Amino acid sequence: MSEITWGLWEILLKGVWITVQLTVFSAALASVVALVVGLARSHRLWIVRFISGAYFEIFRGTSALILMFWIFFVLPLGFGWQLVPLWAATLALGLTYGAYGSEVVRGAVQAVSPAQREAGIALSFTPAQQLRKIILPQAWPEMIPPFNNLLIELLKGTALVSIMGVADIAFGASLVRNATGQSAPVYTVILLMYFVLAFVLTRGMRVLERQAKAGIGQRPEKKSWWGGRKAEVPRQQQRDAVTATAGGER
Repeated sequence: MSEITWGLWEILLKGVWITVQLTVFSAALASVVALVVGLARSHRLWIVRFISGAYFEIFRGTSALILMFWIFFVLPLGFGWQLVPLWAATLALGLTYGAYGSEVVRGAVQAVSPAQREAGIALSFTPAQQLRKIILPQAWPEMIPPFNNLLIELLKGTALVSIMGVADIAFGASLVRNATGQSAPVYTVILLMYFVLAFVLTRGMRVLERQAKAGIGQRPEKKSWWGGRKAEVPRQQQRDAVTATAGGER
């Protein structure tokens, strides 16, 4: 560790910043893709379900790394323009993890009780109003825990961009290792860096989960740092609260 000078530490810290940017941008794109594709896979029109299902199968079944190479090296041949490596990686990761997330959205939406949809019809809600006021408020809290897992996987997946020369944590670690000739200290440090970033993301997602549940009439969980929790308001009370709220806003 003593051989890692301040200049080498600066390389690692700049790599952390690149990793954070890449995670945030990719997660934002993945969230939009997951919501659109997930809702489309539950659409009443078969053609919409078919197109969204085809997207899901294609991007779930392809390698994120190969997709990065394809976007960076092959796409310019057909369109005549080329993305910088950072944005090519963001696009590849966002499209790939958005496909994974769409299954989370679809499952959470379909898990909402049919009685809730019938309540929306009884209140003369349009399909868009049912989605906005009844279905999504109940489905959203159920999406957050699996989204948290996907976000951590996305954070770790950003290490793939080092192969394309993007100066993230993994790329910086490679430079520092070559400069010092030491592997164990360098890779131990970046393991800790990834762990700290993942820990911070998890804490943030748990806060978001508690707020989402409180917004639909469910008592916020008070979790300890190791994941302990207190009792929740029963789901039926939660659903009744959402239906009553939707009826009042109408």
